[in-house]
Amino acid sequence: MRAQKCHPGRFALWGLVFMGVVVSGNMAFGQPRPEWRPLGPLPGDAMLSRYFEHEVAILRDNCLSEIKTRADWEQRCEEYRRQLREMLGLDPWPAKSDLKVTITGTIDRDDFRVEKLYYQSLPGLYVTANLYLPKNVTERVPAVLYLCGHSQVKVDNISYGNKTHYHFHAVWFARHGYACLVLDSLQLGEIEGIHHGTYRYGMWWWNNRGYTPAGVEAWNCVRAIDYLQSRPEIDPERIGVTGRSGGGAYSWWIAAIDPRVKVAVPVAGITDLQNHVVDGCVEGHCDCMYFVNTYRWDFPMVAALVAPRPLLIVNGDHDPIFPEDGVRRVYETARKIYRLYDAEDKIGIFVTKAAHDDIQPIQEAAFRWIDRHLLGKEREVYDPVEKVFTPQELKVLEEIPEDQLNTTIHEHFVPAAPIVFPENAAQWLELKTRWMNLLREKCFRGWPSNMPPPAWNNAKEAEADGIRLARAELSVQDQIALPVYCLSAAEGTPRRIDMELLDENDWNRWLSSLKVRFSEILSQDLVTDEEKGLQGSEEAWQNVKSQLTSSPGTLLILLLPRGIGPTAWNSDAKKRTQIERRFMLIGQTSDGMRVFDIIRAIQAVRRQNTWKGLTLTIKAQGRFGVLACYASVFEPVDKLILTEIPATHRNGPYILNISRVMEVPQAVLLAADRNRVEVKTQMMEDYQALVAAARRLGWSEDKLKVSPTQ
Repeated sequence: MRAQKCHPGRFALWGLVFMGVVVSGNMAFGQPRPEWRPLGPLPGDAMLSRYFEHEVAILRDNCLSEIKTRADWEQRCEEYRRQLREMLGLDPWPAKSDLKVTITGTIDRDDFRVEKLYYQSLPGLYVTANLYLPKNVTERVPAVLYLCGHSQVKVDNISYGNKTHYHFHAVWFARHGYACLVLDSLQLGEIEGIHHGTYRYGMWWWNNRGYTPAGVEAWNCVRAIDYLQSRPEIDPERIGVTGRSGGGAYSWWIAAIDPRVKVAVPVAGITDLQNHVVDGCVEGHCDCMYFVNTYRWDFPMVAALVAPRPLLIVNGDHDPIFPEDGVRRVYETARKIYRLYDAEDKIGIFVTKAAHDDIQPIQEAAFRWIDRHLLGKEREVYDPVEKVFTPQELKVLEEIPEDQLNTTIHEHFVPAAPIVFPENAAQWLELKTRWMNLLREKCFRGWPSNMPPPAWNNAKEAEADGIRLARAELSVQDQIALPVYCLSAAEGTPRRIDMELLDENDWNRWLSSLKVRFSEILSQDLVTDEEKGLQGSEEAWQNVKSQLTSSPGTLLILLLPRGIGPTAWNSDAKKRTQIERRFMLIGQTSDGMRVFDIIRAIQAVRRQNTWKGLTLTIKAQGRFGVLACYASVFEPVDKLILTEIPATHRNGPYILNISRVMEVPQAVLLAADRNRVEVKTQMMEDYQALVAAARRLGWSEDKLKVSPTQ
């Protein structure tokens, strides 16, 4: 229950901070921007909204649900920490190379000095930073790693780094007995990398690679602590971290994965999946704010990994990108783990009247918490911070190093799996076993389990021109029902089944033919103005009729996976980007879930008593052909016919972590192990290694055939 509204004085207020909760002066929780929550006006948008709510509820309810005792937590927490490192692209840890720290200049003030420096967290990955050191101290001092949010500082197209915007925090620490290292972030440093791969630039292959710039920021922090511990002025056992916004998120990553952090104060840097996915706050955040959610966590798990070290969560009460209700849910869930350690005094939440603002009450909260837990004292008065330097004074680099990898680190940070093919049957058994395990654990972990058999619902039939069309809905998952169309000659019984997977272009092509004779039964499935206005083509219809009548006994099933045709979601490019990012946040991709749709459709066909014993062939082209490969690995069919599929996942389909496991030709080989596969392509050279591997395994051409497109 929400505590009563109050306006205590300063000292009463601070007493409440360290008991755990400070109540906002504003009783209404901050809300995300209202335009973020709706996905769009289409029926598919409504279906998807219900789906996201359902999936988020599952992850929320599962978060830490298995932890009942301290022993439960201690048995699992190191594995959780490893999982987080993996989801940041840091498992295994990168090799710790020489930091090659270079100090390019110093600034002296009466009570502190600043060293302008850079180090290489990996060879060629430069981190520009400023180290603030107090003067007139006789013992080793505690250190604070200050991490910067998204404040760009550019003058005449020269980037001075976001460290220059936030430098006043470091000035306060240095004047009050701390060393403080302020890091530039990857995108907003003196060397400008990329945070917005999926948000802005359509780099969906980041999901395939399991790459997130959050991992780069976390690694830069790990190496920053290495550096701080090497400095003779600094006590290596007293290192804290704080930062706001993006820096608040990076504070979470480093505090969770590196126990050398003894106290953490993330400011406006975390909320839960309810806020991000359902309420739409993801639309206000770039990619550096998220790990790749392979293990399907809700964000309180990250907070729990700081336990039992001192943790203060700081936020404004009407921050639209970190709404108060979600921040409090994170706090309440994480507090359960602190309670197991009898350490509730080590976790606190400070919420004050503010939006996404860097104001003095928020700054004071951080300073006081760090004072208490790194210095063991509190001050009577916390003087305000002040800016004392220009960006030019704090600049580190005279010129950009020629060997820098900052601008392309997304290509290198998480390596793709090597493309290997088996030399013999024994090696093949080992490879396919490993691949199948990795597909289940790393790529398709977001599939539901223990699902009831798929059901056909709301079946309707119509006949015209000697052709029968049946339309049904296939329930493939909670909240997801897909239209399926079955075409056959009106006379005779089916002797074989062809299932064709339709993408957006295929759907429009089929519409132009089916509208000629079946406009009434299709009317409920026309959801866009373009579909409603599409004119039927008599020529296209005659081609369909000829296809069915020239192959008697063929039952043709048209499957439209989620997001296609009647279940299409918002066509606005920006909104579609945010829909795809929502999938990633719940440990899925839309393509990965389309594989599940295909599996469920195969299962539904196999369960039909009237179709038992009929051969089932799946036909697909482009990226949907690759999805058919993965589906047939888990639910085999008699044959796959794949036309002009891509030879690499770089441009799709996009499946979580898939490039860390295999590439498309390897997926085809895996499919051919359980199905007959025919690949039709103009790029025969892309499949030569695949064909050679099949021959080494003694497979017949009928089992795996690659031929040029006619």
